[in-house]
Amino acid sequence: MTFIEKLKKRQRAVNSMLCVGLDTDKDEDLVLAFNKAIIDATAEFVCSYKINLSFYSVSGRMQVTLKDTIDYIHGNHPGIPVILDAKEGDTANSAKKYVQGVFGRFEVDAATINPYLGQDSCQPFLDQKDKGIFILCKTSNLGSQDFQDLVVQPPARPPYRACYLWEYVAFEVVNFWNKNNNCGLVIGATYPEALKTVRQVVGDMPILVPGIGAQEGNLEDVVRYGLDSTGFGLIISVSRSVIYASSGPDFATAAAREARKLRNQINEIKAQISGAV
Repeated sequence: MTFIEKLKKRQRAVNSMLCVGLDTDKDEDLVLAFNKAIIDATAEFVCSYKINLSFYSVSGRMQVTLKDTIDYIHGNHPGIPVILDAKEGDTANSAKKYVQGVFGRFEVDAATINPYLGQDSCQPFLDQKDKGIFILCKTSNLGSQDFQDLVVQPPARPPYRACYLWEYVAFEVVNFWNKNNNCGLVIGATYPEALKTVRQVVGDMPILVPGIGAQEGNLEDVVRYGLDSTGFGLIISVSRSVIYASSGPDFATAAAREARKLRNQINEIKAQISGAV
């Protein structure tokens, strides 16, 4: 089963587009047990888990914890896909090694990559037909405007007109990079107009949306502008506001409560939008 198939099956099975980010910033001794508790508490409400590699790259022990966390999800909740937020991007020869690490060693279902070096640097990832490859397009941080908002003069390829760099990335991916139908894009929830534009460009391609919760992206705008023609198509990633919903011994229960609330809010907004059409 490909990542896209697995994702669609999971989203429909639990009626969820919520992705919980396991960006756990705790003492190394506590991380694995914490992750397992969060996973077990929230599993029934999520379509996927996303793990930011930076939190697990600080030591060899944390890399083992990363692998153990991924294995725990696959072993105990096998229907839930795992996305490694690695943002890899290097020359093609180096990218092949990154592929071996991301999909060989860690055995995740999908990964994020950086397109800045061009298609040849991304091709080793794009060649992984059964995996999901999420290309950074318009990221949620304020500094994304430094480069991503630069205007590209009318290119000789679609859209054949001046556009933002992030918009050109979307056109490149949908027209030239997605030969294996395994691509997705990353659009920050803090830029809903970009999300609206990109959805119109890429059709039903999945879009990973960080920036809800601690980064204060607007959930209603994300759902309104990001749904695909099937009423899904979004992976709405929330990390801190779920996994740190409580700092007490009830942290797992609190995380489950927050995940349930977010999943239900997303579905309520979707129902309102559908009813208004």
